[in-house]
Amino acid sequence: MDLSKIISNPDKLFYPADLIFKKDVIAYYYLMADHILPYISNRPFVMNRFPDGIAGKSFYQKEIPAYAPNFLNKVAIWHEKEKKWVNYPSVANKEALLWLVNQGVIELHCWLSEVPRIENPDILVFDLDPEPPLSFQDCLPVALLFREVLLKLGLEAWPKTSGKEGLHLFVPIEPKYGFKDTTRAAFNLCRLIFKAYPEKVTLERVIKKRTGKVYLDYLQNTRGRTMVFPYSLRPLPKAPVSTPLLWEEVAKGEISPAEFNIKTIWKRVKKYGDLWSNLHRRRYDIKPLLELI
Repeated sequence: MDLSKIISNPDKLFYPADLIFKKDVIAYYYLMADHILPYISNRPFVMNRFPDGIAGKSFYQKEIPAYAPNFLNKVAIWHEKEKKWVNYPSVANKEALLWLVNQGVIELHCWLSEVPRIENPDILVFDLDPEPPLSFQDCLPVALLFREVLLKLGLEAWPKTSGKEGLHLFVPIEPKYGFKDTTRAAFNLCRLIFKAYPEKVTLERVIKKRTGKVYLDYLQNTRGRTMVFPYSLRPLPKAPVSTPLLWEEVAKGEISPAEFNIKTIWKRVKKYGDLWSNLHRRRYDIKPLLELI
């Protein structure tokens, strides 16, 4: 691979406070690509671009640029509200990933469905977001509650840090339901958890009304929403990484998302490999969740 044809301005500061340059971010994704690509390949990709690094202005872009190279795949998706087709990029190889990073794309935001079954998600997500004064540690017992119920229903979830303060649970599912069904399935379980522990969690969409609780964001499952995928960097100081976790670590409660960043993640990967490598070995039917009352 001739990176000189893909990369421009390698010495641009992407994380000024940490002296992390564009070339460092590109090197990270180059080395981590073998772990990343199995998760994001063939998914519609939304670009969150930071052309001047995280200290500059950022913007979301769905439409693939007209000047994009041929090795960046294109996925046309109809948007009813705007009454138009949007041509999303889709990352199939390392060259495509690095080209996007060179455009200032620091995070990996993808749909929960794959080509060709765009309207049928193959991942169900539960996004646990602690509201001040809570922190990541307050999400851990909530995540364990989710897992306990899911296991009783015959499903398994895979935990990871969001890379910020939250925690994500991914459930690999059979791609035979639409987004409305998967959103309803996620809502049903979140509602069950809320009814059992209203003092700990909330479904409240008004931010100022969530104070002191863990917000259960089931709406991340709706059509057109994206999630940050495993090993994505986040646009925060120290360049944190959205990191797959062991359930044993969640239960122990001693981990912190601050432990995992662009410089420290390699020790963990060397020790454990990719903890999510078997994510899609088994896909679950969400019927038990749809039947929850």
